[in-house]
Amino acid sequence: MAPYPWTDKINNPAQVGGIETAILDNGAGRGVRVAWINTGSGLRFKVVIDRGLDIADAFYNQHSLAWLCHSGITTPQPFSDKGLDWLRTFNGGLLTTCGLAHVGGPESDAYGERGIHGHISNVPAEIESIVQPDPVMGRLAMSITGRMKETKIFGPSLELKRTISATLGDPTIRIHDEVTNRGNTPTPHMLLYHLNFGWPLVDDGTKLIWRGNWQPREGGIHADIFREGSDFKTCPAPLESHLGTGEAVAFIDAAPDASGWCTAGLHNTKLGLAVSIRFQKAQLPWLTNWQHWGKGEYVTGIEPGTHPPIGQAKARENQTLIMLQPGETQLYDVELTVLSSAEQIDDFVNQGQG
Repeated sequence: MAPYPWTDKINNPAQVGGIETAILDNGAGRGVRVAWINTGSGLRFKVVIDRGLDIADAFYNQHSLAWLCHSGITTPQPFSDKGLDWLRTFNGGLLTTCGLAHVGGPESDAYGERGIHGHISNVPAEIESIVQPDPVMGRLAMSITGRMKETKIFGPSLELKRTISATLGDPTIRIHDEVTNRGNTPTPHMLLYHLNFGWPLVDDGTKLIWRGNWQPREGGIHADIFREGSDFKTCPAPLESHLGTGEAVAFIDAAPDASGWCTAGLHNTKLGLAVSIRFQKAQLPWLTNWQHWGKGEYVTGIEPGTHPPIGQAKARENQTLIMLQPGETQLYDVELTVLSSAEQIDDFVNQGQG
């Protein structure tokens, strides 16, 4: 095997890549713990330890991949699960986790009151481990693992154990999640990976890659874009109709390949870049495409989930709501890879379009 290019030329692994932790010291996020992960491949991203181990900024070389909201990172808000309060804490970012018990708009029924998209993204992590790469010794893997507890006395009590890992020289983010019912009664469970992409990756003409049967979200102006004959997989210029709360959302029954993996993502031909998202159909059968083309709020979300964001009440009604038994664990795996070679991009586009 040929030696690595750094052989006999470095002694500090940080010269190649690794994980650096820090605490933000200014603005609305003052005091928030973060971890910058540098893969040494051009891909680097910021994990927000105090916000559910979600991912905020993400860059490939000079290009930003993620959409960032006006607010930037804010401190976790433990009582943000009422009504639309979650929107005040939503940074966008490459990943905001929604759940663990409810994904969708605010609702209230005989089973309780639930705010938009649940509570987990406002829960700080208890860090279990940070594993650094050691390229001098041939160890290229790195990871950060933490636990978040969404719990209260008398239940429900759900725990998310998350590991975010990467490998030196590989522009891939791997997310492995374990959701466990730590309570003593069955507990509703819904989970959505709110992946948010912005300029310059998302631009006029960027192609959205996904396949499967789809339908527009009910109500609003969703069907103005998501309708037969509309080119809704090509990103447009900012739209007047998307000022303020204007948006379009489609729910997609994601189509897997022969091995059970679903492929989705984006391709920007002008930059020669694509981002591939891979997830297991058996774990995350649904995909949501959110399009919000407002001026200065120009974003699309490609969001694998156990459900589309229909809410706990609708999922219970259509008998798709997951009920985790005491001690039961559900596993989830999502991979994001930046592609820059023509051959890689062609393979990805062919896989994603079927």
